[in-house]
Amino acid sequence: MNLILLVGGTALVTFLPRVLPALFLDRIQLSNKMKVFLQLIPYTALTALVFPAILKMDHNLWIGLLGGLCAIVLSWKEISTIEVVVVTIGFVFLLYLI
Repeated sequence: MNLILLVGGTALVTFLPRVLPALFLDRIQLSNKMKVFLQLIPYTALTALVFPAILKMDHNLWIGLLGGLCAIVLSWKEISTIEVVVVTIGFVFLLYLI
């Protein structure tokens, strides 16, 4: 019973901060700076995911650097975040095969 309460409480605490802004965001007028800030969050998240992996490359640092460069170029071309991640993973996989 304690495990069920723990999982339910954790789910609720995780779910509420994600749902509440979505419910009320259309009623709030955001400034242009805030809109730009919200649009940049996916790129920031992508950087936070990719950069540590580049620095921790075990076999060849150049593969990590080329993978990071691939992600930067794709992001610059305003491709969706998931597409950038998938293409970069494929690119790094190909570099490992070479």
